Amino acid sequence: MTHAGGKPLINGRLNDPIAPYVRQTLGLVLHEPEVGYLVDGAWTINRSPQTPGVRVKKISFKKFVSFEVKGRKAVQLTTERIEKRFLQPFAGKAVAPPPIWLMRQAGRYLPEYRKTRAEAGSFLDLCYSPKLAAEVTLQPIRRYGFDAAILFSDILVVPDALGQSVRFAEGEGPRLDPIKSVDGLSRLALSNTNDKFSRVCETVERLSQALPRETALIGFCGAPWTVATYMAEGRGSSDQAAAREWAYADPEGFAQLIDILTEASIVYLSKQIDAGANAIQIFDSWAGSLSEDEFARWVIAPTARIVSEIRSRHASIPIIGFPRGAAALLETYIHGTSVDGVSCDTSCPLSIMQKIAQSGKAVQGNLDPLLLVSGGDALDRRTDAICRAMAGLPFVFNLGHGIVPQTSPDNVARLVERVRVNRA
Repeated sequence: MTHAGGKPLINGRLNDPIAPYVRQTLGLVLHEPEVGYLVDGAWTINRSPQTPGVRVKKISFKKFVSFEVKGRKAVQLTTERIEKRFLQPFAGKAVAPPPIWLMRQAGRYLPEYRKTRAEAGSFLDLCYSPKLAAEVTLQPIRRYGFDAAILFSDILVVPDALGQSVRFAEGEGPRLDPIKSVDGLSRLALSNTNDKFSRVCETVERLSQALPRETALIGFCGAPWTVATYMAEGRGSSDQAAAREWAYADPEGFAQLIDILTEASIVYLSKQIDAGANAIQIFDSWAGSLSEDEFARWVIAPTARIVSEIRSRHASIPIIGFPRGAAALLETYIHGTSVDGVSCDTSCPLSIMQKIAQSGKAVQGNLDPLLLVSGGDALDRRTDAICRAMAGLPFVFNLGHGIVPQTSPDNVARLVERVRVNRA
């Protein structure tokens, strides 16, 4: 049975955790017993009390609807829409004050993170523990009330899941067994990824239930080029020489690695969205090390493929690109990839950010993370300058890169307060 709007009218109490909001009474008599459940935003009706209905595992819809019985009449409880401020710029809207979240907002600068990190053991153990990874994701939300949470994980989960050995040496960063030619690609298989991707996506599911409803959840991956630089070098590097040399010497062989990473990223991001992510960001931290033609091949082309595939499966999910160090090619990147918005690093001029936002694309950025270390009047002045420049445009306040460990939590609180008084 449905009403004029086409939604099934269900006699029984919705068995899910959504708080009811009474909005209207529908005076329709229904036949008992019918119990309704929300599953991925669609209604499932179970007419037999002996056959349990499908329980809600995750909630990924924009309108919250539930029903309860008043005698033999159905009372519709809701259609209250909860606006997530973070998502509005990606629909081309200006928000005042601007939404704010910070890259690496969950991290070593927070004492509660350090405590949880010690409990987890290794860094990757923390990434693969849904309970602990959800906890550290939530910590900065509890402290600062950011408009978005970003999944706590790492871009190197993808090569680790594919079959390349990844470990994190204390104080030294990631270490991988290098793959420097096509001969090493036999170690990698998309079929290997399900276990580790599933653990990360369980974290997303936990967060989609635990976050305040007004707080958006961002999933992410590393872009194929940036991840490939770590895989070829076996660690981070200042010039990405191993990947660049391979790409020059054997472009077809290097393209095979990029193709593997592209396919894995599509699967990984799709799973995160299925688990409850409201937006995704593609981190291309080393995009700025490439010449224009190499940038087109190794940055734009694979990112465009990821965007196209994700959009075909999840049309309403905002996709954000972060081609760090490539401000001169930012408009080319946006046009070539069709992302919904971009993060801008600290070197990107505000004039470029304004121009992009004036075209209707959302822009995030671009405070220097070291200003967040220094704090004081300099922090206030630059924060105000960024907010003034981006006023009236689709903009999300962020850093130009991640929070560094020596940052004072008090300075982060000062920044959040300063942004939230900017209502120009």
